[in-house]
Amino acid sequence: MLVHATALSTLIYYRASFFFNENNSRDKATNLAWPIIFLAELVLSFQWLLSQAFQWRPVLRAAFPERLPEDGKLPDIDVFVCTADPDKEPTVDVMNTVVSAMALDYPPEKLHVYLSDDAGSPLTLHGMREAYGFARWWLPFCKRYGIETRCPKAYFREEEDDERIGMSSEKKKVKEKYELFKERVNEYRKRHRGDSSHTGRDHPPTIEVVGGNVPDEVVQARQDPMPQLIYVSREKKPTHHHHFKAGALNVLLRVSGVISNSPYILVLDCDMYCNGPSSARQAMCFHLDPRLSRSLMLVQFPQRFHNISNNDIYDSKIRKYFWTCWYGMDGLKGPILSGTCFYIKRESLYRKPTQEGSDIMDLKKLFGHSNEFIKYLWRKEKPSQNTIAGGSAALRKETQLLATCGYENGTKWGQEVGFMYYSVVEDYFTGLTLHCKGWTSVYYNPSKPQFLGTATTNLNDLLIQGTRWGSGLSKVGVSRFCPLIYGSLRMSILQSMCYAELAFFPFYFLPICCFATIPQVCLVNGISIYPEVSNSYIMLFAFIFLSSLLKHLYEVVASGHSVQTFLNELRIWMIKSATCHVYGTIDAIMTQIGMRGASFLPTNKVDDDEQSKRYEMGIFDFQTSIMFLAPMVTLVILNMASFIIGVARVLTLGGCDELFMQIALSVFVLVMSYPVLEGMVLRKDKGRIPRSVTILSAFLSLQDELFNKLIYDCLVCSSKDRAAKWSPRVDATCKLCNASLDESREHPFFGYRSFLAFISVGIVKAEAQS
Repeated sequence: MLVHATALSTLIYYRASFFFNENNSRDKATNLAWPIIFLAELVLSFQWLLSQAFQWRPVLRAAFPERLPEDGKLPDIDVFVCTADPDKEPTVDVMNTVVSAMALDYPPEKLHVYLSDDAGSPLTLHGMREAYGFARWWLPFCKRYGIETRCPKAYFREEEDDERIGMSSEKKKVKEKYELFKERVNEYRKRHRGDSSHTGRDHPPTIEVVGGNVPDEVVQARQDPMPQLIYVSREKKPTHHHHFKAGALNVLLRVSGVISNSPYILVLDCDMYCNGPSSARQAMCFHLDPRLSRSLMLVQFPQRFHNISNNDIYDSKIRKYFWTCWYGMDGLKGPILSGTCFYIKRESLYRKPTQEGSDIMDLKKLFGHSNEFIKYLWRKEKPSQNTIAGGSAALRKETQLLATCGYENGTKWGQEVGFMYYSVVEDYFTGLTLHCKGWTSVYYNPSKPQFLGTATTNLNDLLIQGTRWGSGLSKVGVSRFCPLIYGSLRMSILQSMCYAELAFFPFYFLPICCFATIPQVCLVNGISIYPEVSNSYIMLFAFIFLSSLLKHLYEVVASGHSVQTFLNELRIWMIKSATCHVYGTIDAIMTQIGMRGASFLPTNKVDDDEQSKRYEMGIFDFQTSIMFLAPMVTLVILNMASFIIGVARVLTLGGCDELFMQIALSVFVLVMSYPVLEGMVLRKDKGRIPRSVTILSAFLSLQDELFNKLIYDCLVCSSKDRAAKWSPRVDATCKLCNASLDESREHPFFGYRSFLAFISVGIVKAEAQS
C-alpha cells in the first residue's frame, strides 16, 4: 500500500509539473487533453485511497448456537418479506420464501412472518392462504427429519436420497401437497388474468392474519404450533409518494408493533429464501452477547445466489463486497446494512431507547398519533393472545390506520425513525445514519449459505439495477450527508472512508470515459499525453497500472475465485462505468436540484429460458435499451478506429516511442470489450447487438460535435507539418486559434471520419447480405 501510494504521489507530481513548465512548442489541444487526463487520474487515486479503509482491520467471526439459553428464554423474531409486482416476482417463488421463513429452526410461537404486498394483489393474498395450508405439512416434515434445505422448491429440485425409515412415503405425500399448492396458485392467476378491477397504484390498506385454506384432511400437523403469518398491503394513492421499499418496511414496522412487537426483525427480499434453518439462532449468538448487545443494531449475513453460473459473466455474485469489503468494515464499526439477509434490533430503528414516562406529545410528533403503537414502544412484551389471533375489531382498525398513506404526515418517519427515505438505496442510507448514531453491526458468513436468492442474469436487468443503485449512492455523495463530511464528524475516519467509497463509486464513470476517449482522440492526431518509452517515467505508469491489476487479482484468488472472475469483474466495472453509472449520477443530480423525482423499478425475477441458456454458456445477451448499448458500442468503435489509425500513423510517420502507451491502452480496452465486439460483428443470434445500434454508434463517433469543435478544429494548426497520406485535402480555419490551412495541407481528422464512414458502409453491406 505504501509503495503504491508513493507511486501515485510521483504521478501527481509528474502531471502537475506540466502546468509549471513553460514550453512554447505545446499546442492548445495538448493543453486541453492533459488537464482532463490529470483529473481522471486524480479521481482514480482518490477512489483508491478511500478503498484502503476496507483493508485496515478485517475480522472473521464464529457463532456457537449450542450456548444459547433454552427455547423459552429466546426473544421473539419478526420476519419482513417485501414484494411489489406479481408479474415480475412470481407468486409461487414469493411463497417459497415465506414458507422457508416459517420453517426456521426457532420456537414457532416466537416467530411471526409478515409479507408486504405493495401491489395489493388478490393473487398474493390467495397465495398466502394456500402457502399457510401447505406449511402445515411442510413444517412438521422438516422438523421430524431434520431437513436442512427449508425452501420446498429448492428441496424438491435437489431430490436428495435419504434412507430414513418412513421418510420416502411421507416425502412423496408432502411433494404432492406442494404440487397441489402450486397448481391452485397458478389456476387462480389464470382465472383472474386481465382483471382490471384492481390496480397496484390505488388500493386501500389490507391487513389479514392468515389462517390458511385447507379443505382436505389435515393430519397430525394440526397438533403442531405454527408461526404467525400476516399479510400487509399498505394503502396507495397516485397523489401520494410511497417511498418505495423503505416506505413498505416502515408500514411493517408499525403494524408488527401492535401485533407481535418482537425485539428483533429479519428482513428478506421476496426472492431471498432461507436456505439453512439455523440463521436465527446464529444471529442471536451476537445479539444476546453481553459484550456486543448494548450497541449492536444488526447482524448482516452475506447474499448468496442459487442461479449463478460457473463463469458469472455479469459479476452477479457481487464478490467484492460480500467476500472482501464487509470483513474489513467488521473490524471498524461493522458492515453496511445490505438490503436483505439481516437481523436488526427494533429499538435501533426508533433511534433512541424510549422509556415509559416520556412525553406523549413528543412521541406522537415522532411516531404518529396511534396510541396503541406508542403504548408498545417501551414495552418488551408482545400484545395479548387475543390481539395476536387477530380477533379484535379494534386491532384491525388500528392496523389499517397505521398502513394508510397519510399516517406519516407531520411525523419523523423516514427522517429520524424507521428506514430512511432520502435515497432509493434505503439500506445504505439507513445504515449510515445508524452508524452515525453510535450503533454497531457485525458480519457473519457461515460455512453453509443461510440465504439464497435470484441474481440478475441478463445485461438489461443488471444495468437497470446498477442505474438505480448509482442514482441512490451518488445522491448521498453529493448531498449534505456526504460520508466524508457528515460521517467523519460522527464516526471514525476509516468508517467514513468506507461509506464514501460506496457513495462515490458511480463517479468511476469520469475516469473510465476519459481514458476510453481522450488518449484515443489524441492518438489519431499524433498527440502524446504519456511519457516516451525511453523516458524513465514510463515505468511509473506501468507500475501503477500493473500493481492495481495484480492487487485486484490477488483479492479475487484469495477469496476462492478464478482468474476468469477477475476478468469478468473488470469488464463489468468498465461497462457499468460507461453506462448505468453515467445515467445514475445524472439522475441523482437532477433529483437533487428538483428537476425530476426519484423512481424505482423492481428487478425482473421471471426466468427467460433463452437468456438463461446464453448466461449458462457464458454469452452476453445484449437485448437491452439503446441508451445502454450506444455508449458501449460508440467507445468500442472509437478505440478500434484509433488503434488502426494510430498503428498506421506510426508505420508511416513514425512516433512509436511517443504513442506506444496510447496504442497499448486502446488494445487493453478492445481486449476487455471482446464480448461487445463479438456481439457487433460475429454473432447472428437474438442476443447480438442490433446492426442499427452499431451503425448509429458509428455515426455518433463520426459526428461528435464536442471533439469536432473543442479539439479537432484546433488540431488544424498543430498538424500543418504532419500531413496524413490517407486523409483528403481540405480548406479549414481553426475556430479556436484562427489559424488557416491551405489546400496543400491535410487534416488528420478527416482520415478518422473517412475510416468510420468506411466501417458504417461495411456494416450496412453485411446487414444486407445477412
